[in-house]
Amino acid sequence: MGRKRKGRDISGWLVVDKPAGMTSTAVVNKVRWAFDAKKAGHAGTLDPEATGVLAVALGEATKTVPYITDALKSYRFTVRLGQATNTDDAEGEVIATSDLRPGDDAIKDALGGFVGEIMQVPPKFSAVKIDGQRAYTLARAGEDIEIEARPLWVEELLLIDRLDADRVVLDMVCGKGGYVRAIARDLGEMLGCFGHVERLRRIWSGPFDAEDGIDLDTLDHLARQPELDDWLRPLEEGLSDLPEVKATDQGAARLRNGNPGMVIAHDVEYGEECWASYQGRALAVGRYKAGELHPARVFNRDACA
Repeated sequence: MGRKRKGRDISGWLVVDKPAGMTSTAVVNKVRWAFDAKKAGHAGTLDPEATGVLAVALGEATKTVPYITDALKSYRFTVRLGQATNTDDAEGEVIATSDLRPGDDAIKDALGGFVGEIMQVPPKFSAVKIDGQRAYTLARAGEDIEIEARPLWVEELLLIDRLDADRVVLDMVCGKGGYVRAIARDLGEMLGCFGHVERLRRIWSGPFDAEDGIDLDTLDHLARQPELDDWLRPLEEGLSDLPEVKATDQGAARLRNGNPGMVIAHDVEYGEECWASYQGRALAVGRYKAGELHPARVFNRDACA
């Protein structure tokens, strides 16, 4: 029989303002230690040198991670024009240069080609899997790899500032799976001047804003103390993009056991994915059918702090 994982049964979301120089996994491990939590995970990796929102789910909130991962996200990033690197960011080796520096109007015109449903080839130094191996592992080994393009929804891509002839600041709102480094790379190629990401910050992710995030100094200071729990956001915030239905007394009893339960719904279509609440707390996520929620995920509310 497997050994029971030690730690607290605590559930909720912690918004971390990730600093540069740490992997997303390292941040999650620190959060889990600070809360002495049994289980933790994040919704959307940030590159080690990137900063900003890293939404960390604890306990039962990990069941809502897919809904934050799928939500729109906003990035502010600086593109260094005139240089391409093998990693598409400032950490890599410069592999091509150009003296061309396009004007602001040319940049704005080019940005329009990256809005809407686009096809994007992830960077070679990325976590994309190729024949079961991470692309960055193969790239570091010097293998010549090809990564297939994949669809990406870009809601918005704007020129915010021109720091100097070599550097422009852009804001992007996009869907799941977008690589900002690939945007910088492809923009540089479209403009004929090359480009890579010099700085990157995730401003918001779904319902979570960087300005509301805890920094790691505060996390360290409050670690293993009751005051740290005050930073936790409700599990339900991870479901903000889904419609809510309200379970009846009998429906709640059935949903807790993983069975379809009666709910009260308004403006919810047959077969639509939604979440059921009872007395203000999430019970389950599933599909609405003929007055019942058919659960796909059930939350163990006894395990929630």
